Amino acid sequence: MPDLSLAEVEAIARAAHATQTDKDGRPYTEHVQAVVEGVRARGGSAEQIAAAWLHDSIEDDALSQDWLDGAALPQATKDMVLAVTKRPGESVEAYTGRILATPGALLVKEADLAHNADPDRLARLDEPTRNRLTEKYAHMRRLLGLTDQD
Repeated sequence: MPDLSLAEVEAIARAAHATQTDKDGRPYTEHVQAVVEGVRARGGSAEQIAAAWLHDSIEDDALSQDWLDGAALPQATKDMVLAVTKRPGESVEAYTGRILATPGALLVKEADLAHNADPDRLARLDEPTRNRLTEKYAHMRRLLGLTDQD
């Protein structure tokens, strides 16, 4: 069975997240698309772009782990998706360690953090939420060794 094309992965991701919204009530697919664009802009491979389309799908229960296990995708893509999937109760140190240990995953997470920390996106949130998330994303960047801003 041939691997899914990027267009097929995009369609699956868009359908999986179709009913979800972000913290500001915007369609969640806008975030996913922005992460994909960030991976492309950073020179990401096709496997990384596919992982960007799927980066929140397991964590947000949009797709199941069983779906990912059986999907016609390169193992590298599956590994990256699982690496950037935060697990319930997992420490941030374990999470960032897994990202750093998985080839290709750091670029996907860097694009994700860049969009999450976008000042225009954060500006639409209330001040306590904005401050909490700004510190959370800065802490993640430090743990991942991403000290320069995008």
